[in-house]
Amino acid sequence: MRLNRYLALCGLGSRRKCELLIQSGRVTVDGNVVRSLSTSVDKKNNVVTVDGKKVSPPERFIYILLHKPKGYVTSASDELGRKTVLDLLPDNFRVFPVGRLDKNTTGALLLTNDGQLAFQLMHPQFNVDKIYHVSLNKPITNEHVLKLQAGVLLEEGITSPCIVKVIQKNRKNIEIILHEGRKRQIRRMMQSLGYHVLSLERIKFAILTLAGLKPGDWRYLTGREIAGLKAVVSGDNG
Repeated sequence: MRLNRYLALCGLGSRRKCELLIQSGRVTVDGNVVRSLSTSVDKKNNVVTVDGKKVSPPERFIYILLHKPKGYVTSASDELGRKTVLDLLPDNFRVFPVGRLDKNTTGALLLTNDGQLAFQLMHPQFNVDKIYHVSLNKPITNEHVLKLQAGVLLEEGITSPCIVKVIQKNRKNIEIILHEGRKRQIRRMMQSLGYHVLSLERIKFAILTLAGLKPGDWRYLTGREIAGLKAVVSGDNG
């Protein structure tokens, strides 16, 4: 297969990012630096390294849905020694989180070793729905609902349009559907309009829901769910 696809399957990012790795001279095949994007490799017969470290696609892909509880950081390791979501899984699992939920956010989190699918699910161009339930410190106004839906200004720019629904009469609980995944995005969006988020839960990621999972519980995805995720990013979800 083409070298850029091989690297993507190893979890090194999109094919475009892998092309940049190749062009920058960071990739070797059988000890030789390669810069040609037309290079092809065979997993059984070639040794591929990136920055001197051997890389190879996993023998099999693993797909896990976790109900992330509060108090865990979404990373493979933490320099501050905090608990990570991988602490909730068996030690022999070599998977990584798809996107992030901050330490105090709960809900649906996908973990996998399928680098290409993970990249597609995280990239805004694939318009993957992420649905959150948000509890606020005070009732939200109709004006602010409209502002959220149109996009609000954060430090790095205006957020993309989203869908906002008021889900309780007291107007302190709302549902937000996003395609983006900026750092602490919902909390910062609400803060910019004068609200404090009391609790935040992602109830759905693409086609995956929390049905049957208590906080801290996890399960393997079914074959139908895996196919469904691939259909979402291919645009074939009708």
